[in-house]
Amino acid sequence: MDQGEKEPVEESAIWNELNAFRTSFNSICKGRSIICNPDILGQLGDTDLRRLSLNLLVALQNLPAINAVPSRTGPGTVESDVLRLLSAVTADNFDFNRVKRLLKEALTDKPRDTLIWELVSSAAVESTPPPRAMPSSTQQTPWSQNTSSFVNSSESRQNVDPVLKQELEHLYVGLPNFHEAFFGDMPELDVVSEAVFRKCTEGDNPLFKEGWSGWPARAKESDVLTWIDGLILKLEVFAGDRISTSPARRKLLAQPRTPLEGSTGKRSMDIGFVDSEITYKPDTTDSRYRWAHILVAGELKSNPKADIPSIAWIDLARYAREVLAAQDTRRFVLGFTLCGPLMRVWEFDRLGGIASEQFDINKEEGGLQFVTTILGFLRMNEEMLGFDPTIITAGGQKYIEIERNGQPERLILGEVMKRAPCIAGRATTCWKAHRKDDPHTPLVIKDSWQYTDRDEEGDLIQEATEKGAINVARYYHHETVRVRHSDDEIRNNVRKRLDVTKATNYRSGRAMLPSSTSALSISRKGRSSSSGVKRPSSETDAALPPSKRSCSASPTKPNPDALSNRIHRRVILRDYGKPIYKASSRAALLAALVGCIEGHESLHKAGFLHRDISINNLMMNENKENPSWRAFLIDLDLAIREHRDGASGAMGKTGTRAFMAIGALLGEQHSFMHDLESFFWVLFWICIHYNGPDDSRPVQRFEKWNYAETAELAELKKGQVSHEQDFIRTTSEYFTTLYTPLIPWVNKLRKVVFPNGRRWEKEDNRLYLRMKDVLHDAITDPAAASPSVATTP
Repeated sequence: MDQGEKEPVEESAIWNELNAFRTSFNSICKGRSIICNPDILGQLGDTDLRRLSLNLLVALQNLPAINAVPSRTGPGTVESDVLRLLSAVTADNFDFNRVKRLLKEALTDKPRDTLIWELVSSAAVESTPPPRAMPSSTQQTPWSQNTSSFVNSSESRQNVDPVLKQELEHLYVGLPNFHEAFFGDMPELDVVSEAVFRKCTEGDNPLFKEGWSGWPARAKESDVLTWIDGLILKLEVFAGDRISTSPARRKLLAQPRTPLEGSTGKRSMDIGFVDSEITYKPDTTDSRYRWAHILVAGELKSNPKADIPSIAWIDLARYAREVLAAQDTRRFVLGFTLCGPLMRVWEFDRLGGIASEQFDINKEEGGLQFVTTILGFLRMNEEMLGFDPTIITAGGQKYIEIERNGQPERLILGEVMKRAPCIAGRATTCWKAHRKDDPHTPLVIKDSWQYTDRDEEGDLIQEATEKGAINVARYYHHETVRVRHSDDEIRNNVRKRLDVTKATNYRSGRAMLPSSTSALSISRKGRSSSSGVKRPSSETDAALPPSKRSCSASPTKPNPDALSNRIHRRVILRDYGKPIYKASSRAALLAALVGCIEGHESLHKAGFLHRDISINNLMMNENKENPSWRAFLIDLDLAIREHRDGASGAMGKTGTRAFMAIGALLGEQHSFMHDLESFFWVLFWICIHYNGPDDSRPVQRFEKWNYAETAELAELKKGQVSHEQDFIRTTSEYFTTLYTPLIPWVNKLRKVVFPNGRRWEKEDNRLYLRMKDVLHDAITDPAAASPSVATTP
């Protein structure tokens, strides 16, 4: 303070008001059998120091000078500093070293009032966290959501469709040269198609004369299906064996009222193509058509005006998502829309979707293009249809070949561990695998589509392994997948260099899949009158608010003119396990959670921030013969080196919303503290949704966590943890039978992660230890850690 600041302070005024404070100190010393001397403050615990601090601050509140002495921390008086300190010292994680000098001065025989106020201000400054860092376009990768982030969801269309529209923010149609790009590898196709179409125009009763013979005037779905089915048989006869690209025969699938097996929600498809040898037996589960059978997907609408984003496009996209999710080696999916006589051919990949120019199949040029498209779908080989040619099937086995340390290796693929159900995104797929010459040592092969601007996940894992990070999946090999002697990336390889800026609907910076308020009337006209399990598109065509088109937390939206690209990466790991929600017992779950927290701490010390803690990224190993870590983290695709200078440069970052920390949902710069909070949400979620390793359920109250806007979800989570009795009531109602004994321990963990029911205010590495201590104590509690597991009814 300068001289002017000292004038309002009446020296010794404080001493006269500290009787209760000194009495409290004397009582503490007497109870501890120690000499009442200010020097013994270092021997007191936090409980005693909190009691002393509160008594002192309450006494200071009663002094007239509190409203006269200017604060050193900002505008106003020291009253604001006292109030701030009163709030701070009640927190479980308050550091009492910050007030010991203040306490000592107040306990002297002649405390200096001026110094007391200075020490109050200094302690208030230290105990007040700096403003929470907010992300900027140069600091943090923006958030986005896609349909792979749903957890324990029933995936009803009313919830899925809005998120799918966000995921497919950029759909481009009317691309020139689409046919050459995706059908051009069949050199005989155009010649044969011309001959077949010419055949269709010949004779006394030609199949095509100013339009196709027998084309349904109203284009009702059932009538169009019957017409196409009959026409395809004739086209195949005309073509014969002159197109020999695919050795397999194909057929049309037209069962729009019958749901296909293999999806979470009940889904059917209008029309598509499958291999001929697949047969349908409605009374036999194994012989029903599945999404895994679909080679080409199609969508029919009777109304030509339905060829818009909110109707035909989103319906076809819904099918493409199911196909990609069900087929673990699929890189992209081809499809078509037929709205009345107006047709487009589509391609869906990990950037979104693109489509051909629209053509009228009842006009001569369009009729020829229709024949070419159908014959192409019937004769394409698997690579042309979007299957990964680097995954080879022979002798009943799938395998890949890599070169490691200068030597070739063959890795045999086993079970599919994970396949992310989305169109656009990383689309992670993991397989259990082993070397051909070592079937007993497990490996994990992970394929994903990373933004080209991001650090390679393989590099991060290799560096973490070399730095000795524990309980983090260890490095074996990584590479960029190459197809046709080129890096397998979307724009140049999958899309064959098609230029989306030439699309008829390309607009710089504009979303291509908005909801349309006009969709209601069009959809009702565009659908056939046939009934079935599918609901009209109009049920989910309500306009989305702008905030739901992107979950970007960045104040500056990345410029989509810098056209994004994704590249196919392959990482091979030395650790294999199962997600922790498949734990065989409560004790196993808790021990695995401790191990994963230790892995995160080790990764943090090695200089990495994980940023995607979720139930699928926390793994455990209960097989004593498996040499992998007992518990470990996987998936560093969203991880960053903690001292990087800027954002990854990627267009978006996807996380699992149910487990995001409150601050992360609100757009704060990501901290290791956010990840530690995510561990709490993982445990909370498992206890609600799982009743054993193979017994899970959706819970309606928490279903919304998959779909709510980020700010709304942050408020939901705040309300969940802010009040102890409310938290106990919720967990008592919703925890499964298996995990009900953990309620007291999850509550204790809540109090550690959210002191006083509030989210953290400052970074504190000691939170690692506090969380592990709670979990270790829970493991030793016989009631909580009993080995019993509920069986699936």
